[in-house]
Amino acid sequence: MADATLGIIGGSGLYDLPGLENRKEVAVETPFGPPSDVLVTGTMFGVRMAFLPRHGRGHRLAPHELPFRANIHAMKQLGMGSVVGVSAVGSMKEALQPGHLVLIDQFLDRTRGRTEESTFFGDGCVAHAHFADPVWEPLRQLALRAARAAGATAHDGGTYLCMEGPLFSTRAESRLYRSWGVDVIGMTNLQEAKLAREAELAYTTVALVTDYDCWHDSEADVDVSAVLAVLKQNADLARRVVVELARAMAANGPMSAAGCMQHALITHKDAISADARRRLQLLIGQYLG
Repeated sequence: MADATLGIIGGSGLYDLPGLENRKEVAVETPFGPPSDVLVTGTMFGVRMAFLPRHGRGHRLAPHELPFRANIHAMKQLGMGSVVGVSAVGSMKEALQPGHLVLIDQFLDRTRGRTEESTFFGDGCVAHAHFADPVWEPLRQLALRAARAAGATAHDGGTYLCMEGPLFSTRAESRLYRSWGVDVIGMTNLQEAKLAREAELAYTTVALVTDYDCWHDSEADVDVSAVLAVLKQNADLARRVVVELARAMAANGPMSAAGCMQHALITHKDAISADARRRLQLLIGQYLG
């Protein structure tokens, strides 16, 4: 049986996992430019793992500057079949308290300037992937069990509204989004989910609630220092969740979304440009003819 694999995109603190063996830093080049930073690879419980700090070490990259395509392509290059995005979010519901985790199962897109970084396709090859269920449910369920095993208050399912940023919402926007019934708000994970689907990678989001968005009348408005304080308090929890997820992956075996793009290509094989073939070879080369 093939080795289980697990890619993690999140904060740089997730590098420092107790029990990560054969730790190595790897610089990756992709057809879409460099990823956010070097990746750290290693093994845990026999699971091959790769870690990438989404915003670069030192948090150098704003949400709208993230090289989403390069980040997902790098995970594919390193042989990851499954990827988990660990991300800070604001809560849109009273019951989702700072420090809780939400295992997202749906997204709403409110980004505006990320068209290029939202798909591997176009410019010589067109494809339309199924995205009704934007996370890979078996991986989401595994992550939910791992979060609870780590001692987290973990909510099963929720809708993540992905906003453009880098500013937080106006109060009017926050109240509108809340009226839509969304559960959390963030700035990053939707593009990862879209690209992972196109790359045939199983993907799920572990959302860490850091604050109530500014809809909440009795709580202070969103403040970066307060968000960072909650993140620091919960960094150890996030690491424990990743360890438990690696343990679960070791018992579960390999997981991937192989085959989900088999019927997605629209461009006739003879019309796919040479440059598009080069860019897409690693991702879906078996369907290009």
